[in-house]
Amino acid sequence: MLKDKDLPRILDTILAIQDLDMQMIQLMRLKVGRKKELDALRSLQDNLRRQTSLKATSIAEIKGEIRCLEGEVADILERSKKLDARQGSIKKVEEFNALTQEMTQTEREKGIKEQKLSDCLDRLAAEEDVLASLSEQLQGLIVDSVEAEKAIKEAVRQINQEGLQLQKQRAAFVTHADVEVLAIYERLLRNKRDRVVVPIENRCCSGCHIMLTAQDENLVRKGERLIFCEHCSRIHYWQEVQEVESGAKKTRRRRTTTVKS
Repeated sequence: MLKDKDLPRILDTILAIQDLDMQMIQLMRLKVGRKKELDALRSLQDNLRRQTSLKATSIAEIKGEIRCLEGEVADILERSKKLDARQGSIKKVEEFNALTQEMTQTEREKGIKEQKLSDCLDRLAAEEDVLASLSEQLQGLIVDSVEAEKAIKEAVRQINQEGLQLQKQRAAFVTHADVEVLAIYERLLRNKRDRVVVPIENRCCSGCHIMLTAQDENLVRKGERLIFCEHCSRIHYWQEVQEVESGAKKTRRRRTTTVKS
């Protein structure tokens, strides 16, 4: 099917398209990376907001517990005053002993409640410090994120613009490309998302780096038909590089001839 066609010329066009495709793939990866950075910034903000909200809820619960304990301590103090007031009117030893025991129990309850209240106040102070720190971090992140998001969005915009230019250049080459070879190339590209038309280097496929046979190399060198790598299915082409002395300066000239799959 491709026997009588000028394979070197066909492949030169495909290689030009491939170069543009590699640039576009790189741009897409860069764009994905930028968007991940933006998502990470937003995720960090959301995480700090969640932590701040949870901490505020915890503080509200502790404050509720403190109010409850303060009420209980106040009730105990009121009960203790009433017990003190009864002491003067008691004449019997049994009643006095019972009152003393009740007062001791009340004092014990008061000590327990006051200790719990003190612990709650300490927890409240610690949680409020954490909340203040989280709020400060969140506000700082929001301020920093404004500029960061602006820079990321601008980078994405430039990537999109550059991508459009590459697509235009690619479209121009496609109009001159061999339809059959282009279809094969695009199918391979969809599968690998990497270079799929590659030269043989030191009798190795420069795509998968597997050693080829001398027969494989000769078929590629002849350039009579498309040849695909038996290991990675990439198209091979023969690249001749000549060095020409020009004073102290060397120039390298590449000549494309054929392909393999």
